[in-house]
Amino acid sequence: MKFQFDAQQPYQLDAIRATTELFTGQSAAAGRFEWQPDIFGGELLDRLGVANALGISDTRLLENLREIQQRNGIGGETPAAALVSDDILGARNFSVEMETGTGKTYVYLRTIYELHRLYGWAKFVIVVPSVAIREGVLNSLRTMREHFDALYDNTPLDSWVYDSAQASRLRQFAVSTHLQVLVMNIQAFVRDENVMRRESDRMQGRRPIEFIQQCAPVVIMDEPQNMESENARRAIAELNPIFTLRYSATHRNIHNLLYRLDPVRAYDLRLVKRIEVDSVVEGGDFNRAFVGLESVTASRTGLAAKLKIDVEQVSGTKRKPVTVRKNGADLYALSGQREIYRGFVVTEINAESGFVSFGNGVTLRVGEAQGGHTDAILRVQIEETIAEHFRKELALSTRADGERIKVLSLFFIDRVANYAAADGKIRQWFTEAYAKIAARTEFATLTALPVESVHNGYFARDTDGAAKDTKEGKSTKADDEAYRLIMQEKERLLSPDEPLRFIFSHSALREGWDNPNVFQICTLREGTSEIRKRQEIGRGLRLARLENGTRCDDPRVNRLTVIANESFADFARKLQTELEDECDVKFEGRIMDKRQRHTAKLNKAVYLDPDFAALWERISH
Repeated sequence: MKFQFDAQQPYQLDAIRATTELFTGQSAAAGRFEWQPDIFGGELLDRLGVANALGISDTRLLENLREIQQRNGIGGETPAAALVSDDILGARNFSVEMETGTGKTYVYLRTIYELHRLYGWAKFVIVVPSVAIREGVLNSLRTMREHFDALYDNTPLDSWVYDSAQASRLRQFAVSTHLQVLVMNIQAFVRDENVMRRESDRMQGRRPIEFIQQCAPVVIMDEPQNMESENARRAIAELNPIFTLRYSATHRNIHNLLYRLDPVRAYDLRLVKRIEVDSVVEGGDFNRAFVGLESVTASRTGLAAKLKIDVEQVSGTKRKPVTVRKNGADLYALSGQREIYRGFVVTEINAESGFVSFGNGVTLRVGEAQGGHTDAILRVQIEETIAEHFRKELALSTRADGERIKVLSLFFIDRVANYAAADGKIRQWFTEAYAKIAARTEFATLTALPVESVHNGYFARDTDGAAKDTKEGKSTKADDEAYRLIMQEKERLLSPDEPLRFIFSHSALREGWDNPNVFQICTLREGTSEIRKRQEIGRGLRLARLENGTRCDDPRVNRLTVIANESFADFARKLQTELEDECDVKFEGRIMDKRQRHTAKLNKAVYLDPDFAALWERISH
C-alpha cells in the first residue's frame, strides 16, 4: 500500500501559512548568499557555497507575528509587545502546536518546501530527541517524497541522517545549491567529545559543525520539550541557526506561538479518532480494589491499622502502605481518588480480634487481602482486545463502498520476556484466547488466519540477538533496528493481505511510532510501570487509511478502543488531568465508556412509512 496525501487540508495549510507569512517582506533573492573559498583561509571549501540569509529586521518579524497571532486567535486582545527571547537561543524562535495524529511532520516538511520556494532558503536541519522520532521523520521523508515532487515541480532535495562515521558528508551539505535537509539526533552534537565538535584531519583540521554553522541553517525542532536542558539549547545555538521552528503537541516553553491546534479542537473537528474505554474491572469479580490488611495495633495514642492499597501518584499507580487511625477514614481519598476505592470508608478498627471493617460491607482480618487478580485481569484484557479486534474486522468487512480497511491492535507490555520467550505467559495467553474467540459463532464469516502469522513483537535485542527490555526514557543502539523495522514496515502493515494484525511492544514504542489503523490499544502491566495516558492513546489517534492509501473520514470507523485494567472514571480522569496540565484545555465529556454502548435497532414501521420516504427523497441529496 502507498499513502495518499491530501494537499488541501485547511488546518494544515493554516499552520504552513502562519510560518511562511512570518517572513513577509523577505525577498527570494535575499534568502541566499554565496561565500568565497577563502572564508576559512581557503581550507574549508574548494568552491562556492550557498547559505541562508534573513533580509528583514526583528521589528518586521514582530509586526508579522502580531498579525498572524491576531488572525489565529492567539493572545486574546493583547498582541505581542516584543519577540519572546530565550537566554541562549535568542528571539528568533517560533512555536507551532499541533495535536498528536494531525500531521505535524507533514506540516513542517511541506513548510520547508514553501520557505525554499518563497524565500530561497536551502539549508534545513531537523533536530530530534530520540531514535524513534528520527526514524519517523525518515519514513515521512520517504513516503511523502512523491507527493511533494508533484506539488513542487520535482524540486531537487537531498535528505539524510547525520552519521559521525560519515561526517565528511557535511561538506556536500555546505556547498550544494540544492535544497538540503539534514536530520540529527540532539545526542550527536550536545557533548564536547562528540565527533561533530572535534577537529578532523579528513576535513582539513576543521570541526564538522563548522560546515553547518557557515550555512546559517533553518533549524526545525521536533518535540522541543525533550530538548530544553541548558546543554541542549547551547548545542542548538551553536548550529548558528538563522531562526528555529519548534513543533510539538506538548510544548514545555512557548516561543512566539504562530499556530495552535489543541486536543479539544482536533477532537471536535474530527481530525483524530474518537476515544472509548473498555474497562475490564467494571462488573464481575474484577470490580474489587486491592486492599491488604498488614497489622492492627493499639497503643496509648489510639488504634492504628496498616493497610496496603494502590495509590495514584504523579509517576503512576504504586502499591504502598497507608495507615488509618479512626472511623471515617476514606480509602478513596487516600488512594488519590481512584474510583475503584469509592465506598471503602472505615467503620470499625478492632485490635483485639485483628480486623478492619468498611462501609461497603468488606471486612478484612490481619494477613488477608482482596483484589489484586493481576494475571486474571491481564488474561481478560487480552481476550477483550482480540474480541474487539474481530468485531471491528467484521464491521469493516461489510462496508458499502467495498474498500477494505486493515485492523491493527497494539499491546504494550512491561516485561519483554513474557512475550518473547517461547513459554512466555503473555504469548501463551494470546494463543489460547485467539483460538477460543476465533471459534465463536458471531465470527463465523471471518476467515481466521493461523495464530502464528497474526502476531509479532518489536523489541530491542542484545548482542546475542535475544529480545530485551528497553530502559525507560533511554534509546540505545540496540533499539535502532527495532525502530527501523517497524517504521519500514508501516505501509506493509496496512495491507489487508499482510496477516500480521497484533503488535506487541515494550513501552519504548510509545513515542515516535504510530499507525493510522491501530484501532485497539491494550496496556498489560504486571507491576507499577505506567504509560501516560496521552502517550498511550497517541499511538492510535490518526484517522484510518483505506486499502488504496487514502484517509478514511467516516466517524463510525474512526474509533479507538482502549482496553484498560482500571475503571472508566479513573482512566478518563487521568487523561483529562494530563491534557489540562500539558495544554491548559478542558477535555471533559469527550471520552466514551464502551460499556455504555447500546445496539440501535431499526424501526421498520417508520422506515417504510410513505411520509418518511417522501422526506428522505427531499433531503437525501
